[in-house]
Amino acid sequence: MSDIVIGKPAPAFKLPTAEGENVALSKLKGRAVVLYFYPRDDTPGCTAEAKDFSGLSRQFEKAGATVIGVSKDSLKAHEKFRDKHDLKVTLASDESGATVEGYGVWVEKNMYGKKSMGIERATFLIDSKGVVRQIWRKVKVPGHAEEVLKAVKDLPQ
Repeated sequence: MSDIVIGKPAPAFKLPTAEGENVALSKLKGRAVVLYFYPRDDTPGCTAEAKDFSGLSRQFEKAGATVIGVSKDSLKAHEKFRDKHDLKVTLASDESGATVEGYGVWVEKNMYGKKSMGIERATFLIDSKGVVRQIWRKVKVPGHAEEVLKAVKDLPQ
């Protein structure tokens, strides 16, 4: 488990995206960042979450926030996922798992009595100065994107 603390600087990251660029926390200073981690492209829960964030993408943009979804899927998988569902959020690939580990979301899961390692569905709200302002762990998808948008709007400017 990581020791990410609200009110402390967020761990740095630099990841390749489905758009063929790199996204780095250091390059996003001056903007709020919604960094959400999800287990796998094109699964029901992950698709619903990405569509919810995408549906609110204009409102996040207006509120001064960049939304980034991170999983360990390949860039090719991210491109297919983005195109299939017309997603409007940035999808970043963490195939090495360094960012996933750094944010403490690589956890032991227990499904039907079988233990395995995987990404915990979690969201981190990082303010324009790079400080963690809110953390949601074990996210339930329905209503989550709206809750995060409200938290972004409530950030002090």
